[in-house]
Amino acid sequence: MKKLINDPLKVADELVEGLVDAYNGECKFVGSRSIVKNDIPDGKVSLLVGGGSGHEPIYHGLVGRNLADGAACGDIFAAPPPNIVFEATEEVNRGNGVLYLYGNYAGDVLNFDLGAELSDDEDIDVRTVLIWDDVCSAPPTEKDKRRGIAGLVPIVKMAGAASQVATSLDELEAAARKAVLQTRSVGVSMSPGSIPATGKPTFEIEEDQIGLGMGIHGEPGVGEIPMTTADELTPKMLDLVIEDFEKDDEVEPLTPGDDVLVFINSLGATTMMECLIVLRKVKAELTAKGISIYDVMVGPLTTCQEMSGISISLTRMDDELKRYWEMPCQSVCFSKMEGRYGGQK
Repeated sequence: MKKLINDPLKVADELVEGLVDAYNGECKFVGSRSIVKNDIPDGKVSLLVGGGSGHEPIYHGLVGRNLADGAACGDIFAAPPPNIVFEATEEVNRGNGVLYLYGNYAGDVLNFDLGAELSDDEDIDVRTVLIWDDVCSAPPTEKDKRRGIAGLVPIVKMAGAASQVATSLDELEAAARKAVLQTRSVGVSMSPGSIPATGKPTFEIEEDQIGLGMGIHGEPGVGEIPMTTADELTPKMLDLVIEDFEKDDEVEPLTPGDDVLVFINSLGATTMMECLIVLRKVKAELTAKGISIYDVMVGPLTTCQEMSGISISLTRMDDELKRYWEMPCQSVCFSKMEGRYGGQK
């Protein structure tokens, strides 16, 4: 798979350097491989995200105005090492605590926990909130085993907004946990991405098959199904998300009158045309159930190089989450104007 790169083993470092250049003075390269905002106010409760590179714009593309304060960046599809987590923590800390917010993957959990221990040695108060929105990777009773996939984008956006107004680490942690609990996603893959260091695909799948519930690296989901149309596949995906709300004792089922944020994500190669065709079917299905679409996100925000695939995420919105969502935000890779795209009801 052709890629315009230099040394395949230096891809992560060079892409983060390029991202800092794209921020044009708003962010800086820190330590071994982290990106941090230049203008974090004293006393702010800081938000640090992070994870493997290669999924741009997550995570390091979500650093910016009313978003994350910094990101600890791993190698391609790999968790950031503890020293990188610690370097980023030191740089974003403004004396009022740091919240770690990242996807629930074993390597990330291990390394961020070690980074937290290093930070604790320096008297930096750190809390962790894991993102586990992938309903296909474990049942509701075992959410601690679920992966974090595309739902992390609205979660980070709302947590970033909450970090602007939170007066304590407890307050920010509670807001982030609410956003995670109310967000559920399911993804599918039609073809793999690739690893720049090897040029090899991340998984194999037959041309006439779709991986239902596959993770953003091609991790197994609920199984493979025959290739089908957008209008046939979309309700199956949406039903998995809606059923998860019904089966989870920690949340109420989605019911008529509920407001949801809808995110249609491309994993890289899937076109905007395909995403929009799926969106129209999602809207029709939700409307038939009496569930209101509060706002919409569409596009390649959680990617896996040139993987062909799509995911659907729903976040149930209450008044608190709506306030966080409607706060404007800006980064090189993701920006949102004040309010809602669709205007006020």
